[in-house]
Amino acid sequence: MAKVLVFIDNPGQALKKSSLELLTIGRSLGETVAAVNGELHDDAAAALAAYGAEALYLPSAADLDDYLVGPKAAFVAAAADAAGAGVVLTENSAEGKEIAARLGIRLGAGVITDVVAVDPDGTAHKSVLAGSYTSTAKATTPVSVLTVKPNSITPEPAVTATAPESITVQVPDVTAAAARVTARSDKPASGRPDLAEARIVVAGGRGVDGNFGPLEELADALGAAIGASRAATDAGWIGHDAQVGQTGKTVSPQLYISAGISGAIQQKSGMQTAKVIVAVNKDAESPIFEIADFGVVGDLFKVLPQATAEIKKRKG
Repeated sequence: MAKVLVFIDNPGQALKKSSLELLTIGRSLGETVAAVNGELHDDAAAALAAYGAEALYLPSAADLDDYLVGPKAAFVAAAADAAGAGVVLTENSAEGKEIAARLGIRLGAGVITDVVAVDPDGTAHKSVLAGSYTSTAKATTPVSVLTVKPNSITPEPAVTATAPESITVQVPDVTAAAARVTARSDKPASGRPDLAEARIVVAGGRGVDGNFGPLEELADALGAAIGASRAATDAGWIGHDAQVGQTGKTVSPQLYISAGISGAIQQKSGMQTAKVIVAVNKDAESPIFEIADFGVVGDLFKVLPQATAEIKKRKG
């Protein structure tokens, strides 16, 4: 049976949904272990056991977060060697992809990114050209590294929980050549889900004209994350961390509501793999309607408040 290593970076108080998805995929491929960087709280440790992790590999160094990805990649490579892993799973974030690339070099592994599903034999289904089509790929190397998009599967706990042992891995000293993080600033908490993991996203563009209020009210009614086009972030109406598109984040929610966004190819490349797309735009010729499952030609400042009121009414 193949050994699968799942990399979980800074799990926090509770494991993110994307981490639970990776553990679920890992179990479908073989015996699953986890390489965990950062403090491991009791609830996160319990979730790792509930989702079938057979062992936890922890770094000997406690300062990996003081550097950019080099030391983390060195740790994951050392953990993969120690575990004898044939498959390594990471998130499909920018950092996850860079770690995967470095693992490809360190482990002589084949790397497949933008994975949306994995067959039991290790064949990966890969989203290509912003979801225009899906291809299949399988690494021919002894070790394969896969970065998996969030919301690709429904996470499911193992039938029987495990009691994983903790194993400390000696991390190679690569800090001399690594870029050090000199400062951090905390992002204010909004109470909304993380954009990359959210099952519902409400996104606004140039048409909001600086007023994201109706979108935020709708998002809060739906338990959704807020996204934006580059035009909206460049205008300073919302932070760049909310940008969806070719130069922003790629999301794949169950429901994507586009309000006041034209739907240029740069924006569509970050969201067209959403399961259901609802577009609201005053321009009936807007390109967004070409990929929308449902379209409303109208003023978002009238349409969204009506939708919010109806949702609140139905929720009681």
